[in-house]
Amino acid sequence: MNIREKANSNRLWAIAGGVNIRTKILGIVLALVLLLGAAVTLQVRATVSKTMNIQLEEQSVSTSRDLAARATDMILINDMYSLHQLLLDTEANNSNVRYAFIVTPDNQVLAHTFGDGFPQDLIAANTVETTEHHRTVILETDEGKVWDTAVPIFDGQAGVARVGISDQQLHQTVENITTQLLITTLLVSAIGITTAALLTWVLTRPILQLVRATQAVGRGDFSHRVNRWANDEIGDLADSFNNMTVQLAHAAEEHAEREQLRVRYVNGVIAAQEDERKRIARELHDSTSQTLTSLLIGLRALGDVCPQPEIHARADELRSIAARTLDDVHMLALQLRPSVLDDLGLPEALERHMADCRRHYPINIDLAVNGLEERLPPNIETALYRITQEALTNIFRHADAETASVIVERRGNKVITIIDDDGKGFDPHHMSNNNGHLGLYGIRERIELLSGTLVIESSEGHGTSLFIEIPLPPE
Repeated sequence: MNIREKANSNRLWAIAGGVNIRTKILGIVLALVLLLGAAVTLQVRATVSKTMNIQLEEQSVSTSRDLAARATDMILINDMYSLHQLLLDTEANNSNVRYAFIVTPDNQVLAHTFGDGFPQDLIAANTVETTEHHRTVILETDEGKVWDTAVPIFDGQAGVARVGISDQQLHQTVENITTQLLITTLLVSAIGITTAALLTWVLTRPILQLVRATQAVGRGDFSHRVNRWANDEIGDLADSFNNMTVQLAHAAEEHAEREQLRVRYVNGVIAAQEDERKRIARELHDSTSQTLTSLLIGLRALGDVCPQPEIHARADELRSIAARTLDDVHMLALQLRPSVLDDLGLPEALERHMADCRRHYPINIDLAVNGLEERLPPNIETALYRITQEALTNIFRHADAETASVIVERRGNKVITIIDDDGKGFDPHHMSNNNGHLGLYGIRERIELLSGTLVIESSEGHGTSLFIEIPLPPE
């Protein structure tokens, strides 16, 4: 099978497969009834035609022999009137007789039934030898076929009797039988279609109910049950489907419970992490920063009271190191938990973080915030801040980008965040924890905890874009 034939076969199969099962069953029943009716009609028509042809031939022979036998005495006594009357009676008593006539041995017509003149060419159409019992030929006329039979009279010494039997009645009989068969076929087709429609309704109704229930299960609704219609295979299928939906419902409940436990566990872990970050940031700010500040003051006082230049220079160097350490502690405290996030909200915290990133990394970063005039829920603000922080950290470490942008916008009952860069990009379908994409898994985890969605668009050499959508809880 070549490609074109295969394509045509697939196209026909697709068209046939698109028809519903009720139409298929009705079509099969109708096709079978019509095929059977046509076959029976053709077979009966052929059989009747063959049988009646044989009967016409036999009737032609018997009528001709009877005419020859009865006409012998009339010919011998030269009773032309009685002979002519015999021919008329023969034609009148046999509806199939088209004509009858008698000729002498020298082919002179003695009597005939042609009232308007005898056709002379009919004599030569059929000739019989004196030694023959009879001879029958089929003549083609304007009115159809005629079985012409010639029978010698008195062994041919008194002449020949000829009778022509027409097949008009044969055709009329065959047409009547064909019409009756066609009417019967139509009636049977109507009865068959009605019966098939009723049967298909009975058979397909539970199947359609199964289809609707399956579609509901596909949508996540496991409450649908299918009624058992009968104690057959479809009834067994309905019971199996109901058992399956029960098991799926139990599995869905268990999955939902496990998911709730997982969400609560991860939320607890994240909350614990944020609390620990707050505690460490507070310790760094309150304890470590104050200690370093005291160290700076002490070194300054040591340098002021010590007259030796070497000690003064060493104190200045230590004070510079302590100052840098104090700045690093402040930066670490801000990264752990910026107080501005709790005090002023997400936009200001992101702006401060962008400013710090611009000072420490040679990259151009743009920030756009829209629709956040009102504060978001604390967990969403924290998640968005951490997501942005982690995404920018990935850009600084792995992307080799020159520019990056962050867009945070509130649209109705959801928050949209877009983070993209012009770096070297990567293949999102081959992410793993071992090739620098661990941060993306943390981002995805935070988004999923908030029932959000993450779409990553990236390719080698064309940068990376993160599209984040987080729904807001109803007010």
